[in-house]
Amino acid sequence: MFKNVIVRIPSKHISEGITSANEGKPIYEKALVQHENYVSALTKTGVNVTVLKPEDDFPDSCFVEDVALCTRKCVIITRPGAQSRRQEAALPDMVTTLHKFYDNVESIKEPGTVEAGDIMMVGDHFYIGLSARTNQEGANQMIEILEKYGLTGETVPLKEVLHLKTGLAYLENNNLLVSGEFKNDPRFSKFNKIEIDPDEAYGANCIWVNDYVLVPAGYPKVQQKIENLGYKVLVVDTSEFRKIDGGLSCLSLRF
Repeated sequence: MFKNVIVRIPSKHISEGITSANEGKPIYEKALVQHENYVSALTKTGVNVTVLKPEDDFPDSCFVEDVALCTRKCVIITRPGAQSRRQEAALPDMVTTLHKFYDNVESIKEPGTVEAGDIMMVGDHFYIGLSARTNQEGANQMIEILEKYGLTGETVPLKEVLHLKTGLAYLENNNLLVSGEFKNDPRFSKFNKIEIDPDEAYGANCIWVNDYVLVPAGYPKVQQKIENLGYKVLVVDTSEFRKIDGGLSCLSLRF
């Protein structure tokens, strides 16, 4: 069960965020409303939400998931692979907040790069995607730190998606949403796999929070499959964040 969540209010320059999508530029005012609704949905799950101020020098800084990996034993501050995001991991309010919640604070060092959107937690085991943003050195450092605290990790090479959790979402109880390149990956054969249709691939990025599952708006087949598993579903519109390659998991640190 999660007790705490950290989020950051979107920058007024969010329209300048990194993107590979052809969805147009996000509308700042609309992104603010969607972010407020996201926080509201999280509070319904019973967590305490810490809201950090916007950082207008960093258009992607609302995607706080990428700058730290929160585990039950430690937090690991990352070193983002995107050059324009590298300083986000060292923003003083984020570092101070993480130290408030954790006694054990570790960090990824150069030349390693890691964005925690590439990391999926399944109990005490962590799947680490090797991507354009997370390199082998960063993954090696991450696994070494995890093992220091009695946790484990393994790497998953990515071919098609930006981040590992673009195409995977662990919903606890051995249930795993899978899309695209992960559907036949033997690493995930032990899970009860819920396959996501290609036309709703973005909907694979859901998040489990205390027996609720937050699902992006506009993906009815994904929503129905999750409801069929017995979860309580909260639907949240993330259309503005999709325009800069972001989704539900990207917008928070949950621990």
